[in-house]
Amino acid sequence: MKTWQSMNPATGMPVAEYPCLSRPELDEALDRSASAAPAWRARSMDDRGAILKRAAELLRKRSERLALLMTSEMGKPVAQSRAEVEKCAWVCEFYAEHGADFAATRPVATDASSSAVRYEPLGCVLAIMPWNFPLWQVFRFAAPVLMLGNVALLKHAPNVPGCALACEAIWRDAGAGDGVFQSLLVPVTEVERMIADSRVHAISVTGSERAGAAVASRAGVNLKPCLLELGGSDPFVVLSDCDIDEALTGAVTSRTLNNGQSCIAAKRFIIEDALYDEFVTALDARMRALVVGDPMDPETDLGPMARRDLVEHLHHQVTASVAAGARLRCGGGAPPGPGFFYLPTVLADVVPGMAAFDEETFGPVASCTRAEDTDHAVELANQTRFGLGASLWSRDPDPELISRLSAGHVAVNGIVKSDPRLPFGGIRNSGFGRELGREGMLAFANTKSVWVR
Repeated sequence: MKTWQSMNPATGMPVAEYPCLSRPELDEALDRSASAAPAWRARSMDDRGAILKRAAELLRKRSERLALLMTSEMGKPVAQSRAEVEKCAWVCEFYAEHGADFAATRPVATDASSSAVRYEPLGCVLAIMPWNFPLWQVFRFAAPVLMLGNVALLKHAPNVPGCALACEAIWRDAGAGDGVFQSLLVPVTEVERMIADSRVHAISVTGSERAGAAVASRAGVNLKPCLLELGGSDPFVVLSDCDIDEALTGAVTSRTLNNGQSCIAAKRFIIEDALYDEFVTALDARMRALVVGDPMDPETDLGPMARRDLVEHLHHQVTASVAAGARLRCGGGAPPGPGFFYLPTVLADVVPGMAAFDEETFGPVASCTRAEDTDHAVELANQTRFGLGASLWSRDPDPELISRLSAGHVAVNGIVKSDPRLPFGGIRNSGFGRELGREGMLAFANTKSVWVR
């Protein structure tokens, strides 16, 4: 029997082992999903909303257990794990409260006696989710999908199997019913087959460019809608008139949150020339001051990366950039001892053509680039194949700059973050479609026009 093994990235030691589903067991799960879909769709919005509220209650009740599980499987500081559980409860409550309004039939005046637009569930939505926010990514998908009346299947990342099963337990214990939400511990080789299966009607992916392209290709062949939330190399644009202390606080938070492993983390720090040297020196000092260590310790600022291969890839990007002319201000390697740690790192004088500028650096590495002026800063910010988020820091931001930044989300004097009240997603190689907000709930709806004489 094949198994999934979770490993503690702080120690490099195994945590637990979980059996994978066999091919017949996977077929049984797909049958349960197909059987559950009609009854779940037939339930009222009030009924589904009540289950979302119970899910929120259970998340809070189990918060400490879930937080420790997340930290043990992927290494984020435990305080951040607790905050993630609370955010999952929030998204459930948000859609329980607003979902009926978002999906309400919309009357439209035409030459008919009556006409309207209805928003109806598609059926079963397959979610392919990453390890970096092992609960939040799942619940921000599941809450709107289930509230609308779809059922859900989760193919989670193989290094967080405990979190995958914990997500399923929340929905089961909240009263969703057999087959409404299932976590499938299956190898990635089964994904293509699931996409092609007639019991699956749509796909949602949060992950890498490579994973998104592969899923979109298979979804296209099978004529099924998909939503892609992929990687990012978000610019953090610092103009010379900004509040430098606030900008530095935002820079360190955004670059090191989740141990630097976030698609919407600030990665390329683009700083106007007049402020460049001061900002880089101060950023260097603040990054050096971070406490790196046991993610279970509440005093720890930065825990380990999730896997050894991620450390090795990040280090290759850093060394390649230094070899190309970037200046290493601090960090630049792993500390001695066990676990998959990488020191907080600042690279100065990074320019296009270097790995730290052109690629997504998925770890605690801040890449600093000098901009001649505001126009040059925007030009550098947009010089990327990605387009997920962008952050702009200025005491007097020009509204035109927001329209000139090519991204799905622009934060002004704040860091980029997902929020249930706002649609979230990117452009270009960062994917397409939107999660969260009203748009996220309707992403997997059949938008049906009705015309009656």
